[in-house]
Amino acid sequence: MQHSKMWSARHFSQQIQRDGDHRSPFQRDKARILHSAAFRRLQAKTQVLGVGMSDFYRTRLTHSLEASQIGQGIAAQLRRKHPELTQGLNLNDTLIEGLCLAHDIGHPPFGHGGEIALHYMMRDHGGFEGNGQTFRIVTKLEPYTPSHGMNLSRRTLLGLVKYPNFIPSLSNVKPAAQMNQVALSHRNIKASDWVPPKGLYECDRNMFDWLIEPLSQDDRELFCHIVASTFEQRQHKTKFKSFDCSIMELADDIAYAIHDLEDAIVMGIVNLQQFEAQIVEPIEDLSDTWLSGHISMLAKKLFSQHHHERKDAIGALVNSFITHIDIARTDPAFQNDLLKYNAVFPAEYEQALALFKQFVFKQVIRKPEIQLLEYKGQQVVMALFEAFASDPERLLPENTRQRWLVAQNDNNGMRVISDYIAGMTDEFASRLYNNLFIPKSGASPDSIGI
Repeated sequence: MQHSKMWSARHFSQQIQRDGDHRSPFQRDKARILHSAAFRRLQAKTQVLGVGMSDFYRTRLTHSLEASQIGQGIAAQLRRKHPELTQGLNLNDTLIEGLCLAHDIGHPPFGHGGEIALHYMMRDHGGFEGNGQTFRIVTKLEPYTPSHGMNLSRRTLLGLVKYPNFIPSLSNVKPAAQMNQVALSHRNIKASDWVPPKGLYECDRNMFDWLIEPLSQDDRELFCHIVASTFEQRQHKTKFKSFDCSIMELADDIAYAIHDLEDAIVMGIVNLQQFEAQIVEPIEDLSDTWLSGHISMLAKKLFSQHHHERKDAIGALVNSFITHIDIARTDPAFQNDLLKYNAVFPAEYEQALALFKQFVFKQVIRKPEIQLLEYKGQQVVMALFEAFASDPERLLPENTRQRWLVAQNDNNGMRVISDYIAGMTDEFASRLYNNLFIPKSGASPDSIGI
């Protein structure tokens, strides 16, 4: 493995002495992620269905735990299929587990509604995006160090960068309101106009430059390659990610497409007829695979009244996707093996998972009842941002106000306000909104201890 010591290096040199501590760098990284406040807050952040709608639904936290379990399963399969290659790549289960646990910690309250809201409010200040916020949390915000966040090892950071370029370079969509410089009421914001490009913040460029320092100049340029959108209403995209990141992303996709589907089935949001028409029939037409031969039977188990049958079907689906993942070359021009190889699905399984993801998106996420909750959360986030931005020195809590004062010297104060709101849970943001905007009443008493 090229530059193995460079990949285990940390940006901030900490002189921590702990008697008898023989953990690997990745074990330390996983511990820092697991014990972070940002990770704990995932327990009260929306995954697909709103937090508090039921005690059965998955939250961002339970989704991340499921993704972590799937990531370990993928690593075990790849190690069995490619023992020499995975050994050469130093595939590490603890690293994969840590990446999966951390992959969503940058997501704001209220799911994608919160992300849309913060990107709109930050439109003139560098934008907002959940994955970019994850990178910012682990490299700067989470207080394991004075100003270097969790101070994770370089390879762990590389695995968390799903989109290795910067939001300004990836921006392509030009909403009419933006072109005409018209100040819209928050209630008139069209969400599809403000879907952020997936990338990093320009203000975090120094940390990204340090991260990719071990790569050759050619590898750096290729790694950051942008695929330009051919549609005016689509953002540009990055093309490459590291080997570890590719495993994490597949685990995330499986958890979203299969496990999150269970919530919708149990709550009666989707039915067997919809599933057969949009999932079973297209998969049966794909090709002669184990999945195409068993999907009809699995569908009946998924919608069975017996919980154990549904669990058996969920497990079979997850196993089917995990066991068909393989390793492929990305671009032969890459010199570093961590970029040269990615975990991938065969084409028919990639298409099958896309059908599951599309089904969850269309039948669950886009359901008007769910969109009403997203819209409501979007309004809460924008109102909070507007209030804090109007008078930061007066309204921000003391530690955030101090960070804002420092950031203002670099004309980056809005990013601190964005950081503060992005870190809130759904419930905290709602209560703060009530304290700020709803007059005192028996139903919503004013409180300092929010």
